[in-house]
Amino acid sequence: METALTYEMSVVLAILGLTVFLFVFEIVRVDLAAIIIMVLLGCLTYLPGLESLIDVRHLFDGFASNAVMSIIAVMIVGAGLDKTGVMSVVASWITRTGGSTESRIISLISGTVGIISSFMQNVGAAALFLPVVSRISVRTGLPMSRLLMPMGFCAILGGTLTMVGSSPLILLNDLLVGINDSLPPDRQMEMFGLLSVTPVGIALIATGILYFVLFGRFVLPAGSADNGSKGRTMLDYLNRTYGLKGEIHEIFIPEGNEIAGKSIDDLEQGYGVQIIATLVQGNTFIAPVRHLKIATPARLAVIAEPDVLSRFLDRYGLVDSPELQQFSETLGRDKAGIAEVVIAPDASILGKTGREIVIRKAIGLSPLVIHRGGEVLTTDREEIGRTPYKPGDLLVCHTTWNALTRLEKNPDFVVVTSDYPKEELRPQKVGWALTFFLVAVGLILFSDMRLSLCLLVGAVGMIVSNVLSIEEAYEAVGWNTVFLLASLIPLGQAVQSTGTAEWIAGQALTVLDGMPIWVIQAAVAVLSTIFTLIMSNVGATVLLVPLAVNIALGAGADPALFALTVAISTSNSFLIPTHQVNALIMGPGGYRVVDFIRAGGTMTILFLIVSLTVLNIIA
Repeated sequence: METALTYEMSVVLAILGLTVFLFVFEIVRVDLAAIIIMVLLGCLTYLPGLESLIDVRHLFDGFASNAVMSIIAVMIVGAGLDKTGVMSVVASWITRTGGSTESRIISLISGTVGIISSFMQNVGAAALFLPVVSRISVRTGLPMSRLLMPMGFCAILGGTLTMVGSSPLILLNDLLVGINDSLPPDRQMEMFGLLSVTPVGIALIATGILYFVLFGRFVLPAGSADNGSKGRTMLDYLNRTYGLKGEIHEIFIPEGNEIAGKSIDDLEQGYGVQIIATLVQGNTFIAPVRHLKIATPARLAVIAEPDVLSRFLDRYGLVDSPELQQFSETLGRDKAGIAEVVIAPDASILGKTGREIVIRKAIGLSPLVIHRGGEVLTTDREEIGRTPYKPGDLLVCHTTWNALTRLEKNPDFVVVTSDYPKEELRPQKVGWALTFFLVAVGLILFSDMRLSLCLLVGAVGMIVSNVLSIEEAYEAVGWNTVFLLASLIPLGQAVQSTGTAEWIAGQALTVLDGMPIWVIQAAVAVLSTIFTLIMSNVGATVLLVPLAVNIALGAGADPALFALTVAISTSNSFLIPTHQVNALIMGPGGYRVVDFIRAGGTMTILFLIVSLTVLNIIA
């Protein structure tokens, strides 16, 4: 019997249209738009004839929903791993392997996240990799907007790699058991195994990676490489103000080169280069002391004027790398840089030279120039170390951010540079962080506890063990993401409870009567895609799987194949930021809804083509 369109359904359809309008045209921020829709739904229930639109007593239940609490918990867990340096290690591996090439970085990040999300919730995998992508953006200068969307999309795609990768696939076998009870023995469907969908997932992840590698330059927003542009702006400022080139050059010194046995001081005084780090026999020295002898093979990190560097390289037959390799982690933009510090008027070091106070070893500063009385005093390497300090001298130095943080407590100096990463890593807590992370993952995989509770075990464990303070845990949560998702949940409930979803499905399926089987299957996939954009993917799966099975039986098709088509297609959620992963990356990536429409439109079509093709090959 066909469902009739009611007054309540018409109102819900109008609210859906308003939601799409607000999201697409961004008259207000999307999180505010979602809050407006939630409040509007609540107010409308007090109008005559709309009392059943939604149970207003449960209007705010979304804030305590399993999905939202899971996101909050996984953000805290991710922050704990980042605070102990675990995510920095992952970021270092990716940057070492991928360099600063956008296509290689995208492939590594997206492939890794895709695999991880095959055994844990995709929003969890995406949240864990947010700090990794942030660090990679800082180190490579690639904008976050160029990296986060490929990562987020592949996290969603990774959910199709196994039957435990997404909620619809986890739910599917339970739905089939219930449907089988109403089918004759010869039409009953077999259950799907853990890896039944793996060929589909592999094809989809590969498609997602190739899509962004080949077409990312056209569909991804250019954005602004915040960290990278800051670094470039600083270098421009140094050049403009002090006539100083601040680029770091990494130089490899092969075995047997005549530099062997020379000291840092010999090279700096003889050629005017500034050696800010060395890698000798596997040991890295930041701001190395002047008497350190060079043993080959070795690597030097050098700052020098182009002509000075060229003479130095020619003299010893050396070449410099186009980008940092061995020093990418220790001297990356998130670890070190150039800063300005001023000698305090009452400093104890007044009248002393940099050599006398051993400024590199004792303080961690490698002075590049001294600015005194409105002019650059010197850029000569020998004079830099032998010039007595006076009150108000401004030292332009290369330093690690950790050393600069410590320097802010030193009364001899006033740190002028303020916009640097003031991060205090807690590597001594890495054991606790990994323990509670593994406990949370273990509970997800091997227990029947709710996902949110499993993740909260890990989050609370990190706070109790002082991996994070409670204040840092609060700061780790992206509250705009929380409000966006929690505020949209009532709309999904209204779509389903009022019968609007069933009415939409019925109208669509009426049109399919008499169509070829492949057309009907494609239509079911498209319908599932539309439903997952306006309601939860679980709700869409529960609603559409029974309908798809009945359609398949009526058309003489494989009902299990149609059911699996629904469960996979409910992961095809790239067009607007209603999916948890898209909502998560929207703020950090600086994305607008139009960015999702542009990049997600093609991805949606590719998803349909690839998934339907592979499903019919393996069927």
